[in-house]
Amino acid sequence: MPADTTYLELSEDSGSAHKFYEVTVDGTDLTIRYGRIGDRGQLKRSSFTSPEKAKAEASKKIGEKVRKGYAPAVPGGRRKRSVSRRQIVSTRSTATRAPILWRYASGSPAFGIFVDDEVCMVGNESGLITTLGHDATVRQQFRLPDGVKCIVADDGWIYAGCDDGNVYDLSGKVPRLAYRIAPEIDIYWLDIHDGVLGVSDANGGISAIDHEDEFLWQRPGRGNSAWMVRCDETAVHHGHSGGVTSYDWRTGRERWHTRTGPVLFGWQERDTVFAGTSTRQVVELGKDGSHRQVYKCDAAVYSCAAAADGRYVFAGDSASSIYCFDTNGTRLWKLATGCGSAFSMQYRDERLYIVTTDGSLACIDASEAAIRAAVGGTVPQAVDVKAPPRMPAVVPSTTVEVVHDATDGVLVECVDVGGRLRIRVLSSGYHADWQVQFPKGIREAGSRFVVSGVREAARGGFYRAYGEIRRLV
Repeated sequence: MPADTTYLELSEDSGSAHKFYEVTVDGTDLTIRYGRIGDRGQLKRSSFTSPEKAKAEASKKIGEKVRKGYAPAVPGGRRKRSVSRRQIVSTRSTATRAPILWRYASGSPAFGIFVDDEVCMVGNESGLITTLGHDATVRQQFRLPDGVKCIVADDGWIYAGCDDGNVYDLSGKVPRLAYRIAPEIDIYWLDIHDGVLGVSDANGGISAIDHEDEFLWQRPGRGNSAWMVRCDETAVHHGHSGGVTSYDWRTGRERWHTRTGPVLFGWQERDTVFAGTSTRQVVELGKDGSHRQVYKCDAAVYSCAAAADGRYVFAGDSASSIYCFDTNGTRLWKLATGCGSAFSMQYRDERLYIVTTDGSLACIDASEAAIRAAVGGTVPQAVDVKAPPRMPAVVPSTTVEVVHDATDGVLVECVDVGGRLRIRVLSSGYHADWQVQFPKGIREAGSRFVVSGVREAARGGFYRAYGEIRRLV
């Protein structure tokens, strides 16, 4: 009897993930192949005591995927999702070495960085995200299905945008799928504010996506290769080959456009945006589009950041150097990283954190005393941080703990609204008609869940689930 193969894809025009799932039964053998469309994928093989048991297991696996939105398809009918990465042209700096306190080698070039009072995170092109404490110890690792574009924070939530077009919520014990971005968008960068996602793309376009993956608006933009998007409570600021353009977050109406030179990275503070450009400078703009200051570097600027009080502006160039300027544009220092060019950076409490072309996350002492010593040729011995050899990397999950009562938390329910699965609050004291932002992979019509809490979005109109999620049975 010939082998029986079922091929499914999850790649709808509305913007779901770009993946396939193939199940083959050959007698008592079951083979499952899965992965991104266009790739060979991974294989899992199992053998059973009878063909009937192999078929039963195959039917179970197929049913699980169909319930998650997979549908029958023809192999090769859809193209592999395009992935663009910044071209790595990094040379060694001739400047004095920066005072690096510690560094962690993630294993491949890294764009994603997040730093707060508790932790530092690095996400690299192999999909590995490592969380470290400020004491330079590795606390946790996540393994996402594809390369990490960026790590962004939104109030109490932390998200990672990946090359597979998915955005994962990293706020819990395991990553959960939070957003699916339309496969026709070749993502360059992401940012988020109050649940609204801004996405810039290879063609210079810009999109705003709401908490349920639906487009608020899309614009073609004024340039191409749009490496910058920064979102705040009123606008989406978009940096591209033609400069920086600001759009109203709700309507997509253009608010202003300012030429800066081709933008390779962007940063924002409360009243300003900073555009790192290929023309060797960081351009500071007011959020009304006005020019405020220019900070001149010696090579194309890959990344930039600023102190929260505006006292310092930092930049990282393509020649593995980092810079510090005062608010008047005066260069205070230029130092070599010793670990590649800084693709992204953050400044916090007299420390400059960078992630680099060689995959390092480095913590640099940016205090005045440490910099004076470095300029004079004295730097500390950097600590090379290692992850524990047997630390497991947690992968995205669609399973949740099961409970039998809803006394400890907020009760929500998954409902089918016109063919789309939505989450509503059942507990008293909440708007029963408001949707709840909730992980995509665990939704199933009729299912009820108990969550630690739900928080009203600052813009109103929907809730955001936070904390632990448990299925009520």
